[in-house]
Amino acid sequence: MTNLTLKQLRYFEALARYRHFGQAAEASSVSQPALSVQIKELEETLGAPLFDRSARQVRLTAFGEEIADRVGSILRSVDELSDFARAAQGSMVGRLRIGVIPTIAPYLLPRIIGQLQAAHRGLDIRVRETLTPKLIRELAEGRLDTAIVALPVSEPSFTEVALFSEEFVLVRPAAERANPVPSADSLREMRLLLLEEGHCFRDQALSFCNMGASAPRELLDGSSLSTLVQMVGAGIGVTLIPEMAVAVETRSADVSLARFSNPRPSRTIGMIWRRSNPMAEQLMQVAEIVRRSAETLYDT
Repeated sequence: MTNLTLKQLRYFEALARYRHFGQAAEASSVSQPALSVQIKELEETLGAPLFDRSARQVRLTAFGEEIADRVGSILRSVDELSDFARAAQGSMVGRLRIGVIPTIAPYLLPRIIGQLQAAHRGLDIRVRETLTPKLIRELAEGRLDTAIVALPVSEPSFTEVALFSEEFVLVRPAAERANPVPSADSLREMRLLLLEEGHCFRDQALSFCNMGASAPRELLDGSSLSTLVQMVGAGIGVTLIPEMAVAVETRSADVSLARFSNPRPSRTIGMIWRRSNPMAEQLMQVAEIVRRSAETLYDT
């Protein structure tokens, strides 16, 4: 197998992940014909087809499934070797792949990127915004270096570093500004607007309201905090948002804000990365930059 190359393995990994030649090619920054040629050459080198191809979908063969696990392990080892070399240099250079959950990314990310670029000129920052379960999976698979999430995630193979905590704020229609702030129990009786299933912020809000996973009839879902706030402005209901989102999401909405009495609902934000990552010392530097960025966010 002297013709086996890392390029082929990376293209295989992309196609196995996306199950679509066009999407895999785009993710790999290569043309679709070029990716197809490399996959075909890889199959010829290994002596068996890796994918079942049809007009509607691309699926791994049984042999391809076996190869996928081994390729993932090889690519993680290669990436960690590169990380080890960078760690030996003692500075942050090259690629840094950061995952961020959607209820943090729009508000904190611009500050983080600016401060990271100012502190480390040679850093190539790649950002991935998605839900916590996907970030955890991609981090474990070596497709991300670190992620900024709500803690805890309780994964034994990850390092967790708590950075800061923030409260949740109640958003109501402007006409309800003078009304008493409802208790957690009272919220259960109101038309509560929350993010759709899969968002950890939804689970945290439900926990504060002492609601189970099965939502009551009057609880409505939205795809983003922006949508929820605009729905409140239209008089549809009330919602909770994290404090970092207040300035951005309420500036153009006809809503009022209220803070709860103690115990106030809150969340802890932190960074996670694989314990095996040799860049742990450098990632701690990134964590400190994220912490300082958050401080400037709440100072404004």
